[in-house]
Amino acid sequence: MSSEANIERLKSKTTLQEILEIATEFERTARDFYTALAKVRKNIRWLVDELAEEEQRHFDLFTGLAERNDIDEQLKAEIERPVNDHKFSDCIHLPDLGEQPDDQAVLQYALMREHAAMEQYHALAQSTQPGPIHDLFLYLANEETKHKNELEKVYYEVVHSGGV
Repeated sequence: MSSEANIERLKSKTTLQEILEIATEFERTARDFYTALAKVRKNIRWLVDELAEEEQRHFDLFTGLAERNDIDEQLKAEIERPVNDHKFSDCIHLPDLGEQPDDQAVLQYALMREHAAMEQYHALAQSTQPGPIHDLFLYLANEETKHKNELEKVYYEVVHSGGV
């Protein structure tokens, strides 16, 4: 193998610890984003509050996992970096939706985030060995899929029913 091939191979690897840190930050920024949307119109306020609570629960799951002593070896394990890793990392940088974000912009952003999370957690579940971390990623992949489906319903109701 050439040295360039080895460098590319190393770039494609990451540790579960690094993934966990990125995922924790992903959930924290999502929670903070939804919590800060105090100016959202009333018809989706409930949804933004619900999303903020969900992201807080996910953040709590990751921080709790990081504090466990019995999974140190698993956290040091190298795994293939998921193909869509850059999309997930990009979601940590929040958009500026302005002082009065409309429902459509909020829903579009939320849909993009949930989709990126769903793909990332599915890929991570597939690339991890059975155990607490694998179970967590599988659980979160399913959760994000449910959120995305719920958001798509609300988006259709709000945007295509003249709500925006």
